[in-house]
Amino acid sequence: MEKLRTNSDWSAAIPVLPKEGPRRVALYRALRQMIETGQLGPGAKLPTTRDIARRFGMSRGAAVAAYDMLVAEGFAEARVGAGTYVAEAVPLIRPQLTAQAQMRAGKGAERVLEPGDDGDDVVPLPGMLGCSTADETTLRIFRTLMNRSLMQPTRRHFQYNDPAGSHALRVEIAAYLKTARGVLCRPDQIIMTAGTQQGLDLAVRTLLSPGDPVWIEDPCYLAARELFQAAGLEVTPVPVDGEGINVEAGIALRPDAKAVYVTPSHQYPLGVTLSMARRLSLIDWAQDAGAYIIEDDYDSEFRFAGPPLSALQGIDAQGRVIYVGTFSKTLLPGFRIGYLVAPDELCERMLTIRRLTDRFPSTLAEEALTEFLRDGHFSAHVKRARRRVKAARDALVAALQGGPFAVTQPEQGLHLLAGLPDDADDRALARLALDSGFGPRALSPLYAREARRKGLVIGFSGFPAVELADAARRFVARL
Repeated sequence: MEKLRTNSDWSAAIPVLPKEGPRRVALYRALRQMIETGQLGPGAKLPTTRDIARRFGMSRGAAVAAYDMLVAEGFAEARVGAGTYVAEAVPLIRPQLTAQAQMRAGKGAERVLEPGDDGDDVVPLPGMLGCSTADETTLRIFRTLMNRSLMQPTRRHFQYNDPAGSHALRVEIAAYLKTARGVLCRPDQIIMTAGTQQGLDLAVRTLLSPGDPVWIEDPCYLAARELFQAAGLEVTPVPVDGEGINVEAGIALRPDAKAVYVTPSHQYPLGVTLSMARRLSLIDWAQDAGAYIIEDDYDSEFRFAGPPLSALQGIDAQGRVIYVGTFSKTLLPGFRIGYLVAPDELCERMLTIRRLTDRFPSTLAEEALTEFLRDGHFSAHVKRARRRVKAARDALVAALQGGPFAVTQPEQGLHLLAGLPDDADDRALARLALDSGFGPRALSPLYAREARRKGLVIGFSGFPAVELADAARRFVARL
């Protein structure tokens, strides 16, 4: 963001201050945000309080009070006989969301803000979910691989290709899944997708028709629930406890469901792991009911204690599990590269639907990713990323101490749950966090039923540990 150099430049940049409420507070918040986002750089001189009062039609006393608040909190310093200046050392945060995005986040409706909801205007804040962990080493290697594909293009780039994606890439993914996740599959069972959401859509189109009953976890990944509802499915929320989805409760609620959507390795958003007893019970139910299990394995690479847990698909001997994976969490969401592993009996229909809806994946990105996997770069990248996010997790947990939270430190994944008392307003706290330059999500809107836990779901990937902890401490200090 370009820094403002003159008084007229920056005073014109401040939005019209609201008439309701203390104007000194509104002015203080506007100036503080400009300082924190770098519009007013360290050492910049602020206009006199008389100029401020004249510009905004407020009393000089209110302007003086706003300046005093900035000085008291260390954002500005008063120099005798010289005026007021931005302090030399101030915390910097990423630009805030647009007013439109903040308004949507503040409505408290079922729709919950995601990075990218408002196009290029939304800049992710520390604590937001869905931020990737790629480092400069990974980006440098990918630049080299992508440039090689462009400078020495193969014939695949100049013709329509297999809707399942590159066979060479699927060979590498099958080998990786077998070793790292215990997934048992052949390359011809893998279908490349543009991320998890397309994989879920493909599974729904293949398996289900409007009116079909399905189970979802409660609470649940909101975009999945919205997808199932938009497809006209009869969605049955099944409660999640400390062992994951309650299979007995699902059977009692809707024994004839055609499919179930689960995140067994690291349940989103509660973070629990589906117990082995529940896994076996879920597979038995699917077999008896002729139903399918859609397994979303979105961040299993990030396990901080012991080896990654085996996927549900690996213990399914009956072909009832559709396994959905993605490189968005491990690499970059912008690559839009995901995949699913389909049971043999569903492969042909899935490929037909894939071809009719999106023809085939990007060959350019596939070639680079194939080499990245084949040459061992992916494993090295995951090890580096795991160390970074573990440090960020630890820093975040420490920064949340002193707040009203029951913090669960996860041993897997890229987010944690900061629980709140039942009478807390987690939506209001999420809005307060946003105003503080921190981006957690309220837990309660992720429930479909009324019995809702309260808390904040906080991401700890995509930002340095120091930056994440600073944002969390700013938020806690305002509670």
